[in-house]
Amino acid sequence: MNRGTLVDDADLAAHLDDPGWRVFDCRHLLSDPDAGRRAYAAGHLPGAFFLHLDRDLSGPTSGRNGRHPLPDPLQLAATLALTGVSATTQVVAYDDSGGMFASRLWWLLRWLGHDRVAVLDGGIERWLANGRPLTTDPPRSSPGAMTVALRDWVVSCDEVLADLPIGRFCVVDARSPDRFRGENETLDRVGGHIPGARNRFFRDNLGADGCFRPAVELRREFQSLLAGRPPQEVVMSCGSGVTACHNLLAMEIAGLPGARLYAGSWSEWCSDPARPVACEAPAASV
Repeated sequence: MNRGTLVDDADLAAHLDDPGWRVFDCRHLLSDPDAGRRAYAAGHLPGAFFLHLDRDLSGPTSGRNGRHPLPDPLQLAATLALTGVSATTQVVAYDDSGGMFASRLWWLLRWLGHDRVAVLDGGIERWLANGRPLTTDPPRSSPGAMTVALRDWVVSCDEVLADLPIGRFCVVDARSPDRFRGENETLDRVGGHIPGARNRFFRDNLGADGCFRPAVELRREFQSLLAGRPPQEVVMSCGSGVTACHNLLAMEIAGLPGARLYAGSWSEWCSDPARPVACEAPAASV
């Protein structure tokens, strides 16, 4: 069975010894880039490999391409293959941030053409809350083989800019409402958002238990936000192309596939002062 969005801790626990499954720890702190690796070394899910947001799940930065540009797809595929991932492997990603970083790996693998990938719902917190073990033992695996069949799921900065007077795209920004409005900006040099964008804070996809909310609720709220626009016209954005993937996962859970990613997001957009900036309240919000 192909798990393509979420797995729960019981399902994952039943497959920890399954050679057809690979688990990846994606924990990260934007304010402390080495925190995830330290947390992994202190204890991780049995058999889990560690992937670093900056070094594995992102490409080199230039100062003009955003804080987390997309990695080279062939290099990412090679990194995953070294851990044993192949075409039939079920991949599971987890973190301790409600899927904030795990959803980046989820989207990247699907972008490469690998659909057998899911996020651990509730992350490591739910795993521990249900009494499941951690280990400090290093994972072992034989290399696999990945074939890249890259999907046309990325929208460039130039495409977003050219579309502003046309309005074919429905840009949805996953940042918090205050950062969307241009307030309390601590990560990027300029506050605000892409003109015409709508705001959907990625944490609104989660319930009080840290798990994704029911599909019917997500579907209702995204449909209200989009106000009749089909998912195929949606371009997901955020600060640097990470939490936008959380919204893409939520839409997939909701049965609304087809949205694309503006990977450079706000950190790329605001790097050029010639690009317009808006700071007004969202046009539509949930």
